[in-house]
Amino acid sequence: MKLLSWTFSGVRSFPRCTEGGQKSVNLFLLYRSTYKENQILVTVRDAINQAIDEEMTRDERVYLLGEEVAQYDGAYKVSRGLWKKYGDKRIMDTPISEMGFTGIAVGSAMAGLRPICEFMTFNFAMQAIDHIINSAAKTCYMSAGLQPVPIVFRGPNGAAMGVAAQHSQCFASWYAHCPGLKVVSPWSSEDAKGLLKAAVRDDNPVVVLENELLYGVSFEMSEESQSKDFVLPIGKAKVERQGSHITLVSFSRDVGNCMDAAAVLAKEGIDCEVINLRTIRPLDVECIQTSVMKTNHLVTVEGGWPQSGVGAEICAKIMEGPAFNYLDSPVTRVTGVDIPMPYAKILEEHTMPQIKDIIFAVKKTLNV
Repeated sequence: MKLLSWTFSGVRSFPRCTEGGQKSVNLFLLYRSTYKENQILVTVRDAINQAIDEEMTRDERVYLLGEEVAQYDGAYKVSRGLWKKYGDKRIMDTPISEMGFTGIAVGSAMAGLRPICEFMTFNFAMQAIDHIINSAAKTCYMSAGLQPVPIVFRGPNGAAMGVAAQHSQCFASWYAHCPGLKVVSPWSSEDAKGLLKAAVRDDNPVVVLENELLYGVSFEMSEESQSKDFVLPIGKAKVERQGSHITLVSFSRDVGNCMDAAAVLAKEGIDCEVINLRTIRPLDVECIQTSVMKTNHLVTVEGGWPQSGVGAEICAKIMEGPAFNYLDSPVTRVTGVDIPMPYAKILEEHTMPQIKDIIFAVKKTLNV
């Protein structure tokens, strides 16, 4: 299939600081304008659906369970059509009891199945954290490697729109803190498909942190990623944009914000390298260090809170490694504001990292 593809980041409006004060600027950003063969546009939602479908076809031990995943096709329609294809035994609706169905999933993984346990939001996974940490993450170690727990915990993570404090938290640093877990967080459709398939095939428990606001976003998928054998390695980051002046490191939805900020800054002569982490644990420190040793500057971007966050861990890794001697300025972190998420829209926007915040951080770091 051939597709004439124009990939836009879309129209964004944000306040921009000028000498005369702050004014709103509409920016129409274009990432690429190229003719590409054998590429299709696929939403993140459909990419996840493809990954689950392909892995269930490949391995009869794989099954999906969670709230409304079967007859309703999923709260976000991620599992659309799978219940009709595989039936009640492999696509299982559960009661509203995260503690209960997560325990069932972990136990079945110990018994030889390969469950995909969906949380309607990772905020609700707090009800099941004992099963995730004390049972799934620690059992392989406590059994001296004799008892694997091949399970995937997946669902939306971080802020959405208008869902307030109890439904907006980013848990990336929480799960990344725990040995025994692998933690991935996709941005694009290729990320979502390749990382989920890798997670299902892994013999360790893997936490897949998706983002609700990305489910309906379409990304180009290469011919390679359309294959049923397409798998992305866990633990490897991707350089989404080559640059020479400064490194931007992020994951999930904020990768897109970094790409948009880089496009704006390029018009001002600032060349940003953008790294999509893909995996939070194990962190691809080598990729970050290599980039910093080239650009000599680093900005980390995440939607979570600043204290003990992913950016803080990256700062520590850079300080402890060889890249520290290449830094020409301190590392700058862009994070969510250190408060519970407010409900009011205007306050919500001021709580999450915006493109203007990344641009400001880059200019501050470069002292321009």
